[in-house]
Amino acid sequence: MAVSVRGMSRRLGHLSGVLSTVKTTPRTYFTYTNEPSQPIKGKEPKWTTAEEAFQDLKSGDTVFSQGAAATPVHLLNAMTQVGKNKQLKDITVCHMHTEGPAAYTDPSCEGIFRSCSFFMGGNVRKAVADGRGDAIPIFLSEIPLLFTKKIVKPDIAVIQVSPPDQHGFCSLGTSVDCVRAGMSHSKIIVAQVNPNMPRTFGDGIIHISHIDYAVKVDERLPTHGGKPPTDVELQIGKNIAENLVEDGATLQMGIGSIPDAVLAALTNHKDLGIHSEMFAGGVIDLVNRGCVTNNKKSIHRGRIVGSFLIGTQDLYDFVDNNPFIEMLVVDYVNNTGVIARQPKMTAINSCIEVDLTGQISSDSIGTRMYSGFGGQVDFIRGAAEGLDGKGKPIIALPSTTNKGESKISPVLKQGAGVVTTRAHAHYVVTEHGIAYLFGKSLRQRAHALINVAHPDHREALEKAAFERLKVMPSA
Repeated sequence: MAVSVRGMSRRLGHLSGVLSTVKTTPRTYFTYTNEPSQPIKGKEPKWTTAEEAFQDLKSGDTVFSQGAAATPVHLLNAMTQVGKNKQLKDITVCHMHTEGPAAYTDPSCEGIFRSCSFFMGGNVRKAVADGRGDAIPIFLSEIPLLFTKKIVKPDIAVIQVSPPDQHGFCSLGTSVDCVRAGMSHSKIIVAQVNPNMPRTFGDGIIHISHIDYAVKVDERLPTHGGKPPTDVELQIGKNIAENLVEDGATLQMGIGSIPDAVLAALTNHKDLGIHSEMFAGGVIDLVNRGCVTNNKKSIHRGRIVGSFLIGTQDLYDFVDNNPFIEMLVVDYVNNTGVIARQPKMTAINSCIEVDLTGQISSDSIGTRMYSGFGGQVDFIRGAAEGLDGKGKPIIALPSTTNKGESKISPVLKQGAGVVTTRAHAHYVVTEHGIAYLFGKSLRQRAHALINVAHPDHREALEKAAFERLKVMPSA
């Protein structure tokens, strides 16, 4: 009989050590099961200190860390110290966007730890820029495949969960995303058990018997948001809400001032739904007003669907033990086929730069890596493929940078990566209007984009377009 396991390699290399430190019964099939919600009879975690939880850490290991609001900062700091104290070498720490200091990326950790990001946050950008960290370009929907295809083979998964309920089940809370895949393919699971972690419904269940080392930590989750949108961002939000979002639409949007501005402008809409890898605190007001009901959704009707969160404390309180919210794995949430089934799927994403043909850079500023692919292409494509023919893939951005430079450029900066191709681009929205690019020629695209560029830059963009296309865009 084929045995499904955290591979049969699940802790085989550490069997004697784990048996001596973790309460177990004789090993059976269920000892090795890789389904986190399946209780393992007779097994309990070892409750210990953060430093002792990493007693099995060794040179050459790969560590997977949960991210976003669920980043186990206390454990990662302890791991860093253990690596230094034991003079270990060549440990890879792989993760999505994480919060906190990322102590393992400090220059003093060079040769000991190396960060490998599936989506970069500000805490690892310098390490990547300095050559002390790596970034993997990958669609958010495909990150779990790194584990199932054994491209990334974690030895230790470091997670943060809620305390167990009366049945022994903990919750991954605010970050489900690729965590199930990461921890299910790890040999050892180390968990930061935090009473401040919300309990969420969906795929974020792990029975405490799957946790090998548990550390009690009582600390608030990191928060973002609360900064009011600028006048420019409010106008972008108004342009989108009043012209592109229909009643009964299903929305995807990320975190930041522009999504907040869109949400703030939707208070007169009806029967909106949310299907998004993440969502912001502005959703709460729309739920309370009765604008977000999810009752027009084709699947997960009556539920907000997300995969990870980071926001205000009000957002964490809102999702805590709330059956109106389903936190599901990212390979499902971001599956283009699932997205396409949603009615009037409206995907709202931001970017760094757009060129006059509609090429969109979102992960880099020139040659400097800034973030990652994330779920932008998943949702842009899923919305475009909407089965009802009413999906809207939207890219939103201010027309200029803080320094007054145009974000609509003749060509992308040298070395900049294209995340959303010119064929994927449908709607580009700035504070000056909406450029509809689908089905347009290069000349027509340039004309539409110049019309939503800042007026101070339009003449220069027209000249650049003529030099490139050998015809005036407005001809």
